[in-house]
Amino acid sequence: MNVFVTGASGYIGRELVKRLLAEGHHLRVLLRSNISEFNHDRVSVIVGDLSNREALARGMQSCEQVYHLAAYARVWATDPLHYHRVNVEGTRNVLEAARQNDVQKMVFTSTAGVFGPSENDTPVCEDTPRKQPFFNAYEFTKWKAEELCREFAEMHGLPIVIVNPSRVYGPGADTESNAVSRLVRLYLKGRWRFIPGDGKGIGNYVFIDDVVDGHIAAMRNGQAGRRYILGGENACYDEFFHLLRDVSGVERKFFYLPLPLMLAYAQTELWKARLLNIRPMITPEWVRKYLFHWPLSSEKAVAELAYRITPLRVGLGKTILQLEAR
Repeated sequence: MNVFVTGASGYIGRELVKRLLAEGHHLRVLLRSNISEFNHDRVSVIVGDLSNREALARGMQSCEQVYHLAAYARVWATDPLHYHRVNVEGTRNVLEAARQNDVQKMVFTSTAGVFGPSENDTPVCEDTPRKQPFFNAYEFTKWKAEELCREFAEMHGLPIVIVNPSRVYGPGADTESNAVSRLVRLYLKGRWRFIPGDGKGIGNYVFIDDVVDGHIAAMRNGQAGRRYILGGENACYDEFFHLLRDVSGVERKFFYLPLPLMLAYAQTELWKARLLNIRPMITPEWVRKYLFHWPLSSEKAVAELAYRITPLRVGLGKTILQLEAR
């Protein structure tokens, strides 16, 4: 089958491309430039970005399926409108090209951040109404992109399935989207010993292989117009970091980092970014997410996609093995 992929050079995208090739598909991948790792007899590189409508239309010719993973997911942009241009208008361009080429099915990769935090520590599902405002431009523009997908599904009959991964971790490329694995690497090297806040904040951690499986299952079995949380195990920061210490066998003392101190550091990073035009490590709008709990339920994906969740202990073990082998 001919498959078109955006975001192939990202963390999830790279692993998805490997899996699709292993299944025998012929791929066309949209890249800003030709990258040697995509030199394969069943991969055709389409040079361009999400603003290049001609490249998108040409790339999707004769493709039955589209995976749209490309997005601007960094914590800061010199021009705040860049989030909208890439995540919303870029998605619109992908949808138009898919409609023009009569694509049989498309999977759009959003984020679990669009659902918002839990109000009472109960895991959030696809139908849970969001009561908190969006914390950052990334979440907001991914939500707007989802709205576009639903619009194209309803008005043009384009068969689109939306998937919402949570905090992805595991072996693979060291990118900004693989922040959890980067934190694991820093801990192993003795360069990270902090637990955010009081350690009680809950997050959801999903293994990369599960996310890739979920994308493929969504393409095969997902119902058009629906969205599916691709989550993993819910754990508070205390549980996560103590499990990391237990699985790695590396004993290090942890220190709690009060949220006011984190906010002060993030504000300093933001000032530096604005003055020197350098990317901040984190910004206040991202730190404020730590004030809330983010448990998730993947029951819908389990029931409708036969989605399976790798236990956090198992996933961390595989992640550590890869990091130690480097």
